[in-house]
Amino acid sequence: MNDSSSSPGRLLRQAWEKESIAMPGVFDALVARMAERLGFSAVYLSGAALSASAGVPDVGLLTVTEFVERARTITQATTLPLLCDADTGFGEALNVERTMRLFESAGVAGIHLEDQEMPKRCGHLSGKRLVAPDVMMSKIRAAVAARKDADFVIIARTDARSVIDFDDAVRRSQAYLAAGADAIFPEALESKQEFASFARQVQAPLLANMTEFGRSPNLNFHDLVKMGYRMILYPLSAYRSALKAAQLTLADIKSRGHQRDRISQMLTRAELYDLLQYKDYEERDRKYFG
Repeated sequence: MNDSSSSPGRLLRQAWEKESIAMPGVFDALVARMAERLGFSAVYLSGAALSASAGVPDVGLLTVTEFVERARTITQATTLPLLCDADTGFGEALNVERTMRLFESAGVAGIHLEDQEMPKRCGHLSGKRLVAPDVMMSKIRAAVAARKDADFVIIARTDARSVIDFDDAVRRSQAYLAAGADAIFPEALESKQEFASFARQVQAPLLANMTEFGRSPNLNFHDLVKMGYRMILYPLSAYRSALKAAQLTLADIKSRGHQRDRISQMLTRAELYDLLQYKDYEERDRKYFG
């Protein structure tokens, strides 16, 4: 096992152990690099964002290799640890072994697995169905056994709150911790009081999902920290903002025949080249050719 103090999993653990961290969803390499320059401690790859970027809904249509390919482009562009959505593990326990190996080989810091049946659904929509707790526990045990780096983070997500009830979400989370999960992600809690109650009853590193337009209220980061949450996720915030900006720009071009009113809201050529580290490439090119 890899006990390197600089492994991606160790960096993620050190980040949340030092202080609670905000984790923005990054949908490509440059957004990850932006997050690093702005001072974030970790970033996240959302399955919903990845599915949307392929033009399909978040219902388990993409494959593990598509997830891993995007993850690898992000880890190569930033030194920040990357947490990845791994849906239901892309199959049963034996499939989870392969899922673990692929994500770990891509330089990812950790994944979260959810206890839905396939085909899975967005956590904040109806139509979800859950596997039995022992099925999810078998996947967690498989993930723990498959990881090469003992610090690779395995987070168990439960969707039980909106399928069964709050108490079942607590019971499942405690069982998942007993199976070896490093942290818990309670999806779609429905009030500030539920977030606080869950944190009191489940003693583990906890992840809160602050997605927009869902079942959960958009709570203040500092309030969640006080409750005891160590990771606060903003999975689609940047992506939704980017899509809206693209829509408005395209609408201007179509209706006005120009994009001049949007230029002040764009990255300049110089800013984009700086983000791409263009100057470094030019300098190395000159060096190689003498």
